[in-house]
Formats: sequence, structure tokens, C-alpha cells
Amino acid sequence: MENINIETNILQQLTEKPMSTMQVTEDILLLQFPLVNACIVGNPNANDGEWVLVGAGMAHTAKDIILAAEGRFGKGTQPKAIILTHGHFDHVGAISELVSTWNSPVYAHKLEMPYLTGQQDYPPADPSVDEGLIAKISSTFPYKGINLGSRIQPLPQDSGVPGMLGWRWIHTPGHSPGHVSLFRDSDRMLIVGDAFTTVKQESAQAILAKEKEIYGPPKYFTIDWKAAGNSVKVLKDLNPSMAIPSHGLPMQGEELKNQLENLVNNFDEIAIPKHGRYVH
Repeated sequence: MENINIETNILQQLTEKPMSTMQVTEDILLLQFPLVNACIVGNPNANDGEWVLVGAGMAHTAKDIILAAEGRFGKGTQPKAIILTHGHFDHVGAISELVSTWNSPVYAHKLEMPYLTGQQDYPPADPSVDEGLIAKISSTFPYKGINLGSRIQPLPQDSGVPGMLGWRWIHTPGHSPGHVSLFRDSDRMLIVGDAFTTVKQESAQAILAKEKEIYGPPKYFTIDWKAAGNSVKVLKDLNPSMAIPSHGLPMQGEELKNQLENLVNNFDEIAIPKHGRYVH
């Protein structure tokens, strides 16, 4: 009971934290919400005003996202595109408000379209996968699909990322059917999405402490562990110089290389829960 009380208090601290930002590279600004990250990709020094939003955060974060964008690119700025790595609630929470403010097109993988056009719901979260409080309360997380209508489009078949010259999308399923990660070959920059994390996402205590260690995708929503393991291997083989996850802090260099290799080699032990409705 004591551990539950401690984690409940930590969760309250987390949810009360305001958004913060981190300048990751000259052209990538990380938007850090209490439980998820989003990215603004675009160089304000290029003086072309062009940028892209990757991820749309949780509900009620639209104002923070817009203020961060306007602080970087000026009042009234709009992204060339909004890219969704997938459609879980913590990645599309502000999307409806954003598309009512901006005229920007929204893109996701074609296999995510049913969940983003109101045709299908995601499988519900599984709270039995871990003892951490985030996992335990995951049964309350929204899993219903949303309907963006004509505002959502499938990503181009040629793997290009609209508005992000030099980047390509990589299909990394497992956490969701159409999950994608984004990769820039010129400097081997990787925007991971939820293909893997650098924090134990199931634990409120680990999130608040900003513990930095590579784990698999969030266990409570991952539905295909074989595909998830293959996706991690695909990303490891890219030899990324830096990884920017949706959950946790960016990681780079030898630390990233060694921990990714460890995750691939020990995926069953590190990532896959010992029990759960989607384990088998």
C-alpha cells in the first residue's frame, strides 16, 4: 500500500507539471509534457517559416503547442504538416483543436487510418502487464478511435515525410499496426515514436525521476510483441546517432548504441511482460 501511495503522489506531481521545451538540435525542439513528448521540426534561422509538428500530445495541450510554435516562428505561424507516429490518445489528444486552428494537413500510416477516421477503435489497454502505477491505471486511458475526416491523409508510399526534406518514415509496427518512426539519413537522427522508450513508461516514479534507460514500447498498449521486437531491430540496424522518443529523454552516441543492442539481444526479458492479454 505504501508504494501505491508513493506512486499516486508522484502521479499527481506529474500531471500538475507544465510543458517544458528542450533544444535538441538546431532544427528540433522537443515539447515535453508530463507523460509524452512531441517535436517541432524546422530551423527558425532558415527564415522560411517552415516547420512540422510530430505528435499532437494529450488533451488540453493545444495552447501550449501553439505558443511554443509562435515563440519559435512568429505569431500566426502554421506547420507545413502534422505527422502522427500513431493514433493513441496521448499522441492525438490536441489534434482536433489544432486542426480547427490551423489549415495544416495531417499524415499517418495507412494502417492507422481506421483509428483516425472513426471506423475502428484500438484494443483497450492492459493494466496487468506491470506493477507500475501508469500501467495499473491504464484501463482508464481512452482507446476509442477519432474521426479527422478529410483532414487526415496516408503518408506517401515513397517513404517521404511531407514538409520534412531529407527525412523518411519507417514502418515500425507492434505498438500499433501502423506505427512509424522518422529517420534522417544525413545525420542519422531518429524520431522514435513509441517503438521504444528511454524511460520505464509503466512507472510514474521512473517518469518523474527522468530515469534514462532504454525499454521496449509502452507495455499496456502494445498488441503485437513479435512485430515490436522486429521493429526495434530495424531501428538498431540504422545505427542512429541520436534517438528522440515519445517517452523519455533523447539518447545518443555510444550509450544509445550499446543500450539498443542490449534491447535487441534481450528483448524478451526487457520488453515483453511476463503476462498480459496481448503477450501471446
